[in-house]
Amino acid sequence: MFPIALPPLRARALDIPLLTHFFVQKHAARLGRRIEAVEAESLNRLMRYSWPGNIRELENVVERALIVCSTPILRIDPDLLGIDEPNSSTSVVEQVTTQGASRPTSGGSDLDSIQREHILAVLQEVQWVIEGGDGAAVRLGLKPGTLRHRMKRLGIRRS
Repeated sequence: MFPIALPPLRARALDIPLLTHFFVQKHAARLGRRIEAVEAESLNRLMRYSWPGNIRELENVVERALIVCSTPILRIDPDLLGIDEPNSSTSVVEQVTTQGASRPTSGGSDLDSIQREHILAVLQEVQWVIEGGDGAAVRLGLKPGTLRHRMKRLGIRRS
């Protein structure tokens, strides 16, 4: 046996979205759930949590969230983590589809590239409609103004 030293999960916050999507894929089919994405604020919450139980705790939280989930967008409530959390408007990462997490991005693997690719995919699905019930903002869980600002920051323009 060879010991392998890994930093704790709390020191590897950028690994949390990928691990989350891996655990969603691992458990969703077994539980009979069809999950298209993980809510942005849920990913933010997971990335801010201290993870005293490390990766096993993350897997258990994702599995419990899948059990109580009734929508295609997975939401992980603070009570599943045993925390009381005030509303936070700071975003660590935006919604990333489970399919998007498993395929390489064309512009690299940083969060901006993943976010840009996901926003573009959603915009194309809704034919570039930003506002309204079927608009991209609703599908991404963002306010229309926030989506427009993010599109500008990421250089997303309709051709």
